[in-house]
Amino acid sequence: MQKKIMVAGLSLFGMLLLSGCGKGPAGGPPPQAAPEVSVLSITPETVTLSRELPGRTSPHLIAEVRPQVGGIILERLFTEGAEVKAGQVLYRIDPAPYQAAAASAKANLARAKAGQNSAQAALARAEANVVPLRLKAERYHGLVASKAVSSQEADEATSALSQAEAEIQSAKAAIVGAAAEIGVAEAAVKTAQINLAYTKVTAPIAGRIGKSMVTTGALVKAAQDDPLATIQELDPIYVDFTQSSAERLQLLQSLDSGRLKQGGEDQTKVNLLLEDGSSYDREGTLKFSDVTVDPSTGSVTLRALFPNPQQLLLPGMFVRGVVREGVREGALLVPQRAVTRNPNGDALVMLVGAEDKVEPRVIKVQRTIGNDWLVEEGLQAGDRVIMEGTQKARPGTQVKAVPFGSQAEDKAPTNQEGK
Repeated sequence: MQKKIMVAGLSLFGMLLLSGCGKGPAGGPPPQAAPEVSVLSITPETVTLSRELPGRTSPHLIAEVRPQVGGIILERLFTEGAEVKAGQVLYRIDPAPYQAAAASAKANLARAKAGQNSAQAALARAEANVVPLRLKAERYHGLVASKAVSSQEADEATSALSQAEAEIQSAKAAIVGAAAEIGVAEAAVKTAQINLAYTKVTAPIAGRIGKSMVTTGALVKAAQDDPLATIQELDPIYVDFTQSSAERLQLLQSLDSGRLKQGGEDQTKVNLLLEDGSSYDREGTLKFSDVTVDPSTGSVTLRALFPNPQQLLLPGMFVRGVVREGVREGALLVPQRAVTRNPNGDALVMLVGAEDKVEPRVIKVQRTIGNDWLVEEGLQAGDRVIMEGTQKARPGTQVKAVPFGSQAEDKAPTNQEGK
């Protein structure tokens, strides 16, 4: 009897055990869904590459005003900091000594001309006297043979002729000497007039003049070292940028290899960022690149010319120029927010690869373009880069990929309706 009761109990326990096992899977938690991530599909683009270079402004023209004659400054005829025109009188030097020198030179010229006139009159008299004396000497020499005149009379006639001819040569020499004196006197008159004109110190160029370094009553010297004032032409204005020789070499290599192409007319255009970070509203033109590398900095100078009608740019300002380098076709850009760094410092992105599994990828980036990185190696067109949800995605796990920004676009109409 006990044996039958034991067998019945075991049978009942087995049935309860099978019943419990059958209900276990039905009552457990459901399988976990794949996490959702936002992805951006990489597509090739054509981008214009540019580079920011530091630079300083310098005047288009600059002239230091110096006196060309010495003397006392009688008057200053300009307002400091004002615009002046080329040829405008800036200072007036005491002209009295130069007026006297000019008058003396004119007197010497008049005296030299009078001497020339006197020599010409003497020549005319000598030439007039020599004609009858020549005839007389010839006649007397013919009469000596017939004893009509004595030899002494013939010799006296010949001597008178020689003296008249000598007077002609002397008059001619006097005329030549007078002409030389006139040349010297005329040069002295011209020099005196030039020096007298230099007592009015004029502006060599048009532009804005700075402060005056001398006052009325100051003694100045011709071609002195210290300028009286400085004039600068500020419209247009130069901006000199510095670029490292390594960057320039990299640019040339990119152009030679064909990875970078010239940008046509826009290649020479330059934009400017001011000291406060704002953009200058006018575009400049790249004029030339220096042919020498500065050994102390390892850089070359690029000069650009900018219009400056409002004279917002002043000489010596520090600015930054955006210089166009060329056009990159088929460039791959990835947003900076999608790029992290691995322990080795390499740029890293997370991709959704085959079978919608997360795949880490090391990439090589060259530079930033706006909010994106320009990728040199590691990505291909069509790769799906995870933009949001990387904290849910582990390498090798399967995820659900949705286009980046699609959720925001779906919610936008709802927000508009709510308004």
